[in-house]
Amino acid sequence: MGIGRHQGGLLIARIHQLQGRTFARMLKEHGIAQINPAQGRILFVLWQQDGLSMGELALRTSLGPSTLTRMLDRLEKAGQVRRVYDDADRRKVAIALTDKNRALQSAYEEVSAAMTRVFYAGMAEAEIVQLEKLLGQVLENLRKP
Repeated sequence: MGIGRHQGGLLIARIHQLQGRTFARMLKEHGIAQINPAQGRILFVLWQQDGLSMGELALRTSLGPSTLTRMLDRLEKAGQVRRVYDDADRRKVAIALTDKNRALQSAYEEVSAAMTRVFYAGMAEAEIVQLEKLLGQVLENLRKP
């Protein structure tokens, strides 16, 4: 079969779309309707390391600056994060989690674990490792100039 007949890109796009819908539904079922999956990606990074700069957060989430700013605006309005300005240089801004958000973390992580179980259902550990290795290779291929 020639390379033109493979449909990996289409399958990845479909998986991304369905995964987003499924995860959003699962969040809502667990009473987490105020956070969408894309915002959850930002929060997940901040749960790993709170107080990141906008630049570092953009890098770790793979979000463009304008998209990140819009999402942070919404998260800040919802009381999930706050911007912390550097006293010495007001251009430097760190993003910090709020107490309201800390209460959400364990529920979100529970839903995330459930989503992971759905994602890998029916696969053996070796298959999961191989799938992730192959997807990592696709990602690296796409990152090349």
